[in-house]
Amino acid sequence: MTTETTSFVYVTYILSTPQKVFDAITKPEVARRYWAHENVSDWQPGSKWEHIRAGKDRTVELIGKVVECVPPKRLVMTWANASQQSDPAKHSRVTFDVEPLDDMVRLTLTHDELEPGSGMQKAISQGWPTVLSSMKSYLETGRAIDIFADPMRPKSAE
Repeated sequence: MTTETTSFVYVTYILSTPQKVFDAITKPEVARRYWAHENVSDWQPGSKWEHIRAGKDRTVELIGKVVECVPPKRLVMTWANASQQSDPAKHSRVTFDVEPLDDMVRLTLTHDELEPGSGMQKAISQGWPTVLSSMKSYLETGRAIDIFADPMRPKSAE
């Protein structure tokens, strides 16, 4: 019996280099600046990776395995909540394709093997656009956006 899955695809264009975009995904010291998390691994196929909240508590929130890593072009990894580590049915897959395009980069994120209607599908559908917008802003201007901003919070007077 085949289980139905769904996918999420997001494409953005970033005024940067493929190496800087790849580093922004794979280097903890860069990711924490725009994501408030670090992606930690040796990035070898078969190795584990952890998504760790930056700060003093260092909570491991997401886990997975590196499936493919071809710097600075492509990264494929499995993805699951840390609490679901032992349940392979709850694991999904994330692919980052980094392509040079003139003086910019086209970053295509594909998050697939998702359970339709799951909490993970809902979370990543909101999360990826915010995180990738923050990465784009950080790489282009040196300033990340507030990924935890509450859209219902009134804007402060300037």
